[in-house]
Amino acid sequence: MNDPLLWALIGFALVSSTTPGPNNAMLTASGANFGFRRSLPHMAGITLGFPAMILAIGLGLGTVFQALPWLHVALKYVGAAYLLFLAWKIAGAGRAQAGAAAVPMTMLQAALFQWVNPKGWIMAVGALATYTDPAGDALNEALRVAAIFFGASILSNATWCGFGVAIGRLLKTERALRLFNWAMAAALVASVIPVFLV
Repeated sequence: MNDPLLWALIGFALVSSTTPGPNNAMLTASGANFGFRRSLPHMAGITLGFPAMILAIGLGLGTVFQALPWLHVALKYVGAAYLLFLAWKIAGAGRAQAGAAAVPMTMLQAALFQWVNPKGWIMAVGALATYTDPAGDALNEALRVAAIFFGASILSNATWCGFGVAIGRLLKTERALRLFNWAMAAALVASVIPVFLV
């Protein structure tokens, strides 16, 4: 990967990681409801899970989907259904109290979520198709892309979760927090609509 391509990939990773999408909507809601510290496992799951998905796609999962297109379609609909379920959970969430039953997403849950995140698939496939050399070593090319998205995820996740924490401090009443959660749930539902248009 030459330097101009590397800088273009860095720009793409930063922009695509920070624009609104399912991960960012859920991190904002988690920050508002649980705080930054309790959302760290959620952030770690995204930061580790998305680059792992990039590596898997870069090392051959894309060819599996070309051979079995129904598998990709099935994964797309399972992912959309899971996003709608998460939107329902966010809409019904209340303020986390000490010892309350509500818990933020775990690291494993957030890492596994990357596999059903439509925006994540678009970003991963787009980055691998656009910013890698098909004649280069597949492992090295995928590792470069994954490493850049690892760094971009750290920045994006901290920003969106911090934004949620700041909003959470402004939401003094339970009603205001419920309205915010409904807005985040609506944003998550809106992020599913393009799945059905492609």
